[in-house]
Amino acid sequence: MFEISDQIRQEFVRVCQSLFDRGYATGGAGNVSQLLSNDLVLSTPTGSSLGRLDPKTLSVIDLNGRHIAGDKPSKEASFHLAIYNNKPQCKAIVHLHSTALTAVSCLQDIDPSNALKACTPYYVMRIGKLPVVPYFKPGDPKLAEELSNLAPTHRAFLLANHGPVVCGSDLWDAADNAEELEETAKLQLLLAGQTVRYLTPDEVHTLSSMGK
Repeated sequence: MFEISDQIRQEFVRVCQSLFDRGYATGGAGNVSQLLSNDLVLSTPTGSSLGRLDPKTLSVIDLNGRHIAGDKPSKEASFHLAIYNNKPQCKAIVHLHSTALTAVSCLQDIDPSNALKACTPYYVMRIGKLPVVPYFKPGDPKLAEELSNLAPTHRAFLLANHGPVVCGSDLWDAADNAEELEETAKLQLLLAGQTVRYLTPDEVHTLSSMGK
């Protein structure tokens, strides 16, 4: 018999509310999940707003996608599971339609291996590289396939014409990583057309070895 404490549920809602209050999620867009110690996944229900969640009705699924309790999970839960099943160090995932990153995801000529060039050390230490997943309609099983292949070697992903998917060692870490990534995207858009001093490969290598 599974049991998820009120504290875990309330903290989950608090993280989601924080993302909503800071403008990283609007309406019913985006979804968040957390891998629990008993290999169950707590997630936002389908169509729910990150700013109007009820701790008691959060979705609970297992790593095979079986609906255990709560409201019906998002159709995008499948790609959350693909990441958890292929990246053991990932314990939480934030998927947003945040403005700057979604704008970058709509650009024609971004580098598919890394959508954002490194202009700050914090992007490198928290994210590293941001690969682009080709466009598929929301809920398409191919999204899960693409993310399962990228998950072992990346902490975040940009879904083309859609938005970011960001991993973390816990919920707040995933939220912090998503926020750093959004701010990096804002910088890229702000600096468009300017002569930018990007970090050199040697500087990126040094920062990559430091971690967060």
